[in-house]
Amino acid sequence: MIAAIILAAGKSSRMGTPKALLKIGEKTFLEHIINVLQASEVGEIVVVLGADANTISNTLHWFSGRIVINNDWEQGQLSSVIVGLNALDEKIFDGAMIFPVDHPSVSVDIVKNLIQEFYRSEKRIIVPVYNGKRGHPTIFAKSLWGEIKNAPVEIGVRYILHKHNADVDEIHIIERSVIDNITSPADYEEKIVNV
Repeated sequence: MIAAIILAAGKSSRMGTPKALLKIGEKTFLEHIINVLQASEVGEIVVVLGADANTISNTLHWFSGRIVINNDWEQGQLSSVIVGLNALDEKIFDGAMIFPVDHPSVSVDIVKNLIQEFYRSEKRIIVPVYNGKRGHPTIFAKSLWGEIKNAPVEIGVRYILHKHNADVDEIHIIERSVIDNITSPADYEEKIVNV
């Protein structure tokens, strides 16, 4: 079984509002991603909050999954990944899908495809690729969780991807949503509002 960790702890200083609360259609990014993961039948969904934890958690009264707080969110994305992994029971899950909240356009089909490939592949890391560029979400086998937790903070999860490059299975995806991260108001206008 695969667990999903949604990373929504960072401060969205350029956006002016938490990315998790930006709208894609009628839903927030976070609500949309949760719905995609629920439809993909992941075993558990963990939402990692930090900078705007109270504001965001107040919008999640309907969510029955786990919400965990990263008090060290300023240390970067790896700190949120570690908080998410620490919330999971290694006895239950085979792997964890790491899903940044700024990739809201990823579809149910992509998530299901990545999970299927995880179980088909002999590799321990599943990475979606669009047009030669690696994207998100990424699945890491539980045998790598310990190494992730001990990765250099300044490099983050990329350290594991480089160290275990031979253990990465790149899954070619025909939708650019896996590389479309929303990091600025211009990105939001171009990739979400005007689509």
